[in-house]
Amino acid sequence: MADFGMSVHVDLPLEEAAARTRAALAEQGFGILTEIDVAATLKAKLDVDVPPQIILGACNAPLARQGLAIEPDLGLLLPCNVVVRTDQDGRVLVSALNPELMVTVPGRPELEPIAADAKARLQNALRAVASSAT
Repeated sequence: MADFGMSVHVDLPLEEAAARTRAALAEQGFGILTEIDVAATLKAKLDVDVPPQIILGACNAPLARQGLAIEPDLGLLLPCNVVVRTDQDGRVLVSALNPELMVTVPGRPELEPIAADAKARLQNALRAVASSAT
């Protein structure tokens, strides 16, 4: 995975991995604001087939409120994207954007503790998904 995210492979079918990801995120205080089935969308809009991929727009409301109080334009970078997809080897990969990278955009150091908290929660969720797959 590139430096802008963190990920785990899971030995689960994609839909089960997505369900466990939603549950693990909820345990860490994240709600799902958006859900995009990329493969279905590209098939419907462009009539192309791509490997399965679901983008979950996850938001921890208390952390978002804290961040928005510091930087009102932070909403441009929210929610935290979590992706459940099939990789080139046919394995299911669950990845999350690193929130610490997101807060470098506005250049506000006061956002760093909030991003670190969000990152820890996302890492916990990824670990929970990985451990539930064994």
